[in-house]
Amino acid sequence: IIMEEINILVTLDKSYIKPLKVMLLSLKATNVDCRFSIWLLHDSIPEAEINHLRGFTDKLDYDFHPLKIDATYWQTAPTLKQYPTEMYYRLLCTEYLPADLERIIYLDPDTLILNPIEALWSIDLKGNMIAAASHLGLTGINQTINNVRLRTKSEYFNSGVMLLDLNKMRAKVNKSDILDLIKDHAKELVLPDQDILNYLYGNQILSIPEEIWNFDTRANIVHFAKSRGQVDTNWVIANTSILHFCGRPKPWDKHSINRFTILYQHYQRILELNYN
Repeated sequence: IIMEEINILVTLDKSYIKPLKVMLLSLKATNVDCRFSIWLLHDSIPEAEINHLRGFTDKLDYDFHPLKIDATYWQTAPTLKQYPTEMYYRLLCTEYLPADLERIIYLDPDTLILNPIEALWSIDLKGNMIAAASHLGLTGINQTINNVRLRTKSEYFNSGVMLLDLNKMRAKVNKSDILDLIKDHAKELVLPDQDILNYLYGNQILSIPEEIWNFDTRANIVHFAKSRGQVDTNWVIANTSILHFCGRPKPWDKHSINRFTILYQHYQRILELNYN
């Protein structure tokens, strides 16, 4: 069966190349029958590292499309050490991606793919521009805080995993709206690009189940409690497609004590043994 190619978008700097490779390796291992095209938006990764990454993606039989961005647009935008300029590129990816691409899955490099993602790729967006998950927590209190803080009514969506309808984004997302929001509300933006996504476009996002598509590994106990014990580690291994190692420490850090760190380190070890 010849299936259509699934487009994957990543935006990062050179410090996240190794996590990116782990994520792409896990994607290959759990989606062996799928063809993937990897689109990398960056502004400063050296050519030698891009070439090395191309050798890696060739081994995985991925099509690889690195696109270098002029970062000067974003020099005034709020950034933090853990949230660099590259995070804005996903919001404006249609300015850089080919006009004939119609949809793409955005993945943070600190994700791990545990099960097939074809169902995410083929979701009916029901007229929405984006599909994403909320990290609602046990009581939804963060949701309430974000609604007040951003003066929004919709769920607060995590931007780490998204299915994007690129045609709708070409029509609705524009740089001036984003830059105006940054100019007027820079001090209020806690997670800058995620806040912008929710403030401007939250009412055009289809909510998808977080425990399947964007499982926040910090919230393992919350998922367990909310599901009355159903969503345990065995359930995650069998049902969750995308684990997301939000926050700190990351699973590649020495002091990571996350329940799912060993899963991540397993793929990290395969990478070291076979692809370096």
